[in-house]
Amino acid sequence: MPITVEEFETARPHLLSAAHRMLGSAHDAQDAVQTAWLRAMAARSSPPIENPSAWLTTVTARICLDELRARRRRNEAPLLADAVPAAELAADEAVLRTEDVSRALMVLLNQLTPPQRVAYVLHDLFSVPFDRIAHVLDGTVSGAKKHASRARQRLGGTPHAPERDGRADREIPDPEIVEAFLAAARTGDTRRMLQLLAPDSVRDADAALLPRGARSLVVGAVDIATETVHFRDRIQALCTLALDDRPVYVIAPGGHPLATIEFRTAGPKVTRITLRSARIDDRFTAALPSATA
Repeated sequence: MPITVEEFETARPHLLSAAHRMLGSAHDAQDAVQTAWLRAMAARSSPPIENPSAWLTTVTARICLDELRARRRRNEAPLLADAVPAAELAADEAVLRTEDVSRALMVLLNQLTPPQRVAYVLHDLFSVPFDRIAHVLDGTVSGAKKHASRARQRLGGTPHAPERDGRADREIPDPEIVEAFLAAARTGDTRRMLQLLAPDSVRDADAALLPRGARSLVVGAVDIATETVHFRDRIQALCTLALDDRPVYVIAPGGHPLATIEFRTAGPKVTRITLRSARIDDRFTAALPSATA
């Protein structure tokens, strides 16, 4: 038999990790790896496979590429968090935390073409050589390198800096103040949040992001800090990106955007917090240099 059960089980964690980055879903990654094993079983009569892990990686990557292309043909946009079943969202979140996967990267990977995503994940994240990637893509080594290079440009492209006039300066939040507030929010430190919130600060949010009956607009540091404590799980799922050249924090459980948070600061205080539901047409880019990753 070309590949034994033991060889497959040894390779499985690597295959699942790679498939997850390519597909953005732990559930879909499981399906892809299982399909790869079925193909390995069907190849029992073939000549011995010298490198089972490499063979399985290639087959899994092709399955993922086919799935990504099928999604594109069906014109399926990447799923936002509120469209992902709760169990699958929890599984995706568990992968991010267990394997220490960049939440921001998972959001940005959804904006690549299928060949770009596969080439980038295989080469830059899993050190697969370009000759094998070319085999996966049914192309040339030069073509595989171009896909990976374009992916890097799209993932790491620097947003345009906002114009430095008086109005723009007022709207750029102080990242140190914002990070200090978020650090307090993650631990439920109400006292520290109150120190960082202006007394007349405002929290404005889309109703869809709040429990039924909750106020869309909350004014006052005490009310905002008290409310924030109840959303610590969402704050744990934050990453920093840019949207329309503005620094934003994206709540992305499992790597699926749910909402954006924008801050305003004045001096050493947070004056306004705005939460908006993520939209299918949001085009995120890498975080502004002044923002904390």
